[in-house]
Amino acid sequence: MKAIVVSELSGPDSVRLENVSEPHGAHPRAEGQRFLIDVRAAGLSFIDALQTRGGYQNGVPVPYVCGSEFAGVVLETPTECRFAIGDRVGGIVWHGAVAERALALPDYTVKLPDSMSFTQGAGLYMNYSTAWYAYYRARVEPGETVLVHGGAGGVGTAALDLADAFGVRTIAVVSTEEKADIARAAGAHEVVRSEGAWLEDVRALTEGRGVHVVIDPVGGDRFTDSLRSLRQGGRLVVVGFTGGSIPTVKVNRLLHRNLTVAGITMDNMETEYPGTLHLVRDAVEKLANDGKITPRVGRTFPIDDTALALNVLEGRAATGKIVVEI
Repeated sequence: MKAIVVSELSGPDSVRLENVSEPHGAHPRAEGQRFLIDVRAAGLSFIDALQTRGGYQNGVPVPYVCGSEFAGVVLETPTECRFAIGDRVGGIVWHGAVAERALALPDYTVKLPDSMSFTQGAGLYMNYSTAWYAYYRARVEPGETVLVHGGAGGVGTAALDLADAFGVRTIAVVSTEEKADIARAAGAHEVVRSEGAWLEDVRALTEGRGVHVVIDPVGGDRFTDSLRSLRQGGRLVVVGFTGGSIPTVKVNRLLHRNLTVAGITMDNMETEYPGTLHLVRDAVEKLANDGKITPRVGRTFPIDDTALALNVLEGRAATGKIVVEI
């Protein structure tokens, strides 16, 4: 079968389209459950580009097949599985998705409604599960205001799209006017520009009080101002660090203003609180089936152009989900 193989950790340009053997056994995280997918589209994320340089904390040794997310049709299922052969599905695999066949994990897979294309399905699980869980961990309440950093990116657009489901008002932070248009199309109620006085703009939009919640997949040097943008008792959810640096917190900021900072990693929570994965998966699947969410695909690439797609991600030029069509 054809697959995109990473043979050396020298960056996106090192990936190659190769003929490889079809997957055998089960996905390393699937506890021996063989779950085989005929892949129709593969979603890429920032971690895919990062790992081509060996920079992802949960990376795998070379050689490996690239691609963290998939959409396709079930070919083989384990026994006592809720999926059947022929089901249209999407999910996360961390690596192995940019190939004609991929091993998946039932706990990290959702059924796709017939109304959703495979291209959209390749952008469903990772971004929407992350965004939904961020809202859940923040304990948002209807009527609250949520600030979303990276509002034109994959997680950002998902968080904006989910706003109506949670009954919240959203303010998106973006870097360009093009990205502002994307954030508005994804559902942002207000948009501020990161290169400007965005903190003052946020305060003006909230009558000087600040937002209830910040969802931050960016990190970097704007983190302190994110804390400043919160009102008394506000909550900030750390999703990632696409800005490139990991910020630190002076805890006196939390003390004096009763702030909460939470991180999210669903698989680690599953270890301590079994049922976390099913909670998130079922919520996202229901929203998709009810037609309440629409994954935003920024650009699609043929499998031959996977290196270009990874370079777009590494250069932070991506908006929405980057998808490779198989």
